[in-house]
Amino acid sequence: MAATKVALVTGAGSGIGRATALALLRAGYDVVLAGRRADALNDTVAQAGEFAAHALAVPTDATDPAAVKSLFDTIESRYGRIDVVFNNAGTGAPAVPMDELTFEQWQAVVDINLTGAFLCTQQAFRLMKKQRPQGGRIINNGSISAHAPRPFSAPYTATKHAITGLTKATSLDGRAHDIACGQIDIGNAASEMTERMTTGVPQANGTMMPEPRMDVAHVANAVVHMASLPLDANVQFMTVMATKMPFVGRG
Repeated sequence: MAATKVALVTGAGSGIGRATALALLRAGYDVVLAGRRADALNDTVAQAGEFAAHALAVPTDATDPAAVKSLFDTIESRYGRIDVVFNNAGTGAPAVPMDELTFEQWQAVVDINLTGAFLCTQQAFRLMKKQRPQGGRIINNGSISAHAPRPFSAPYTATKHAITGLTKATSLDGRAHDIACGQIDIGNAASEMTERMTTGVPQANGTMMPEPRMDVAHVANAVVHMASLPLDANVQFMTVMATKMPFVGRG
C-alpha cells in the first residue's frame, strides 16, 4: 500500500485555503495547515471531522523567512517529506487610486502574495530535492488578475502577474529534480474576500456592478485534481471562474 502523501496549504484558515485543505484531507492526504491565526486553523481542523487526525495546524507568518524554515523543519520532522505545496496565502489593498495608496499598503501585499510564495517554494525545493523518492508538486494561487486588472488594484495585480513568472521559473528550475509547478487562476470564488461583489465592485468603465460568484468547492476540487497527477504530467495553468463574471473583455 502506497504511503500517504503529504500536502501543505498556506492561508488554510479561511476561504480557498480552508476549502482546499478539507478537500485534500477527504482525498486521503495528510495536510499541514499554515496561516497566521491559530484559532482559524483550528477551526479548519475541527471542520475536517473524521479526517481531523490527518491534519496538522502550524501557525506561520509566511512573510518571515525564519518562520517558513521552521514550518518546513516541522514537516520534515513529522512526515519526512512533502509531496504537494499549495501557495495560497494572499491579501489585497484598499481599492483606492494608485496615488492614494501608502507604501505600507503596497509592501504588505508584496510581502504575503509574492515573497511568502517564494519563501515557501524555496523551502519546498530544499526538502523535495533531498527526499526519497525525490520531487513533488507546487501549486500557486494566481488569479484572474494575473491576466487583467481590476480598477484600483495595482499591488494585487502586480503580485499576481509576478506569481506567473515565479510559476514558470519554478517549473524550469524544478525539472531536473522531478519538481512540477502549476498555477490556478481563480475568478470570483465565494469567500469572505469576495463578499463585497454581491453588492457591487468597480468596473473598468467607471460603474459599480454586482458580480456573479461560484462555489469555492470547485476551486478546491480543481487543486486536488492538479495535485493528483503523476509527476510526469502537469497542469501548467488552469483558470476556474464564475462563468458570467466580467473577465473576457473586462476592460
